[in-house]
Formats: sequence, C-alpha cells, structure tokens
Amino acid sequence: MRKTLMALLAAGCLLPIAAQAQDKTVNLKVSLWVPPAHPLVPATQAWAADIEKASGGSIKLSVFPSEQLGKAFDHYDMARDGIADVTYVNPGYQPGRFPIAAAGQIPFVFNEGKKGTQAFNEWYQKYAKTEMKDTKLCFAFIHAPGSVHSKKKIVVPDDLKGAKVRPAQSTIGEMVKLFGGTNVQASAPESRDAIERGVADAIFFPWGSIFLFGIDKVVKYHIDAPLYSTVFTYNINLAKYNSMSPAQKKIIDDHCSPEWAAKVTDPWVDYEFAGVAKMKALPDHEVYPLTPEQLAAWKKGVEPLHAAWAAAVKKAGGDADAIDAELKASLKKHNAGL
Repeated sequence: MRKTLMALLAAGCLLPIAAQAQDKTVNLKVSLWVPPAHPLVPATQAWAADIEKASGGSIKLSVFPSEQLGKAFDHYDMARDGIADVTYVNPGYQPGRFPIAAAGQIPFVFNEGKKGTQAFNEWYQKYAKTEMKDTKLCFAFIHAPGSVHSKKKIVVPDDLKGAKVRPAQSTIGEMVKLFGGTNVQASAPESRDAIERGVADAIFFPWGSIFLFGIDKVVKYHIDAPLYSTVFTYNINLAKYNSMSPAQKKIIDDHCSPEWAAKVTDPWVDYEFAGVAKMKALPDHEVYPLTPEQLAAWKKGVEPLHAAWAAAVKKAGGDADAIDAELKASLKKHNAGL
C-alpha cells in the first residue's frame, strides 16, 4: 500500500515536468526596424532570453534589427501575416488604421516617457482587442517626448508654413498640414537622407535618436519643449501564439506585462532624455526654449487635432468621449499627463 501511494505521489509530482518536456519547440522571429545600437535591441534581446529560460528552452527567439525582415512601415502586417512572429510597430505609420491608439499621438498628452508608457499600455490593452484583433498585443509604449529639429529656426506654428517636414507619425502630419507645411513621408532609418537631399527641411523626432540616425549632421535648430510623443506596440502573430501549449502561452503572457513593458522600454526613455543635454553641449547647434506665449500658440494651434481624433473614432464605431475619459483617468493615475 505504501509503495503504491509513493508511486502515485511521484507520478503526480512528475506530471508538470513531463508536460513541460513534451512541449514542442517554438521558434519566434522578432523583427525590429531600429539598428543594433538602439536601446530597444539589447532590451528586447534580454526579454527574449528570459522567455527562453522560463520555457526551459521550448520557446526560442531570434531578434532581427535594422529592417532585416521588412520595412518599418510594414511591421504590423508582418506580424499579422507571419512574416515575423513578434514585431515593433509604429501605428502612426499607417494613418487612419488605428484611430483609438492615435489619441497618444496628439501633441501635449504625455509629460514623461516612463510614466506615459505605463498609462498608455494600461489604457490601450482593452482597445487593442478590437483595433488590433488580427494580432496579439504584447504591450504598448511611448518614447520620451520629442521636438522639432530643423535647418532653419522654427519658433511658432506659423514658421512651419511652406516648410517640408518629416512628421513622426500621422497626427503630427495632420498638424504640419494645419500649419501650412508639406509632409515628407520617410521612416526613421530614411530620414537623414531625406533632409540631406533637401527633400525635407525639418523633422519631428526624439532627442537621443537624432544622433543614432545621424540626423544631427543635417539639422541645427531645436525647440527645447516636450511637443509630442509617438506610440508603439509589440505585436505577436496570432497563429503562432495559438499554436503554443497552455504553459508556453502563460510564459508569453507573463512577459507581456506592465513590468516587462518597463524593462524593455525604460532604457530607451533614458537614452532619449539624455539626448537633450548632449545636443545642448554642441557648439554648432542652437537649442532654445519657448516663451509662455509661444508655447500657448502651439497648444492653441493643435486643438483641432483632438476634434479630428474624436471624429475618426466615432466613424470607426467608438465612443470617443468615453475613450478619452479613460485615457485621461489613466494619465492621472500614473501622473503622466501634461
């Protein structure tokens, strides 16, 4: 009787180990369109290594930076179609496709990158289930607030009239048109070339990445104010996720948490923030603050962008007022709003 009981206990104890050992190996391709020197790359590699460790090696991830698997503009569809299994997406690269997420693209929403990421991720998880339903959202985040960097000095919105501007995302593109400028479409890796060739005169970009992409070589003037942020997501191919065992899915879910969103993206926030001081230290660059009146002109000028966002959400069948109220509540909870 004792031997039988011990055998049953042993079998019970071994079941989870046996079940894990039986999990088929899953290989995931992670596509990033930033270069290896970008802070997201080593942070994502650490994320991938922790997933592999937690799965006992049954989930293996390979990280491909620098648009090796596809262009930056295509990364959402790459996750949807299985060209890559996890992708780094800028929803604002495809105007009108993700109207709810675009709330985070409106200027003067976030006061800081780390708290802003926690607020945005918490808020958007609910809406991604419908707006990004053909992929699985891992987490959403923002970069540290960026500014406009240009060949000629820009101080007030009227200075954009007639300028050729590379916007950071679609809402900034609408702002450029609102102020009489012309948009130049170029992904981050293409931006320096666009300015160098005279195709663009100015760019909306975060501070540290100006150096990473070599854009500091082709612009001279920089407004020292948190004009905007860009929202991003990590998306997972649904078919690949659904092919995993329950244990493997749980490991992925555990690594799509607010804590991991911070681990992956906080180093980038720090990197961009440090770019302000780095730029100020350069003798051939002018970094200048805005007066209260000049800042007020920007804030007044972008007011139509919020109305346009609400109209787009309503057109897509969403309750813009309720969605906006939930975002503001999340911003307040995390002390992340301007």
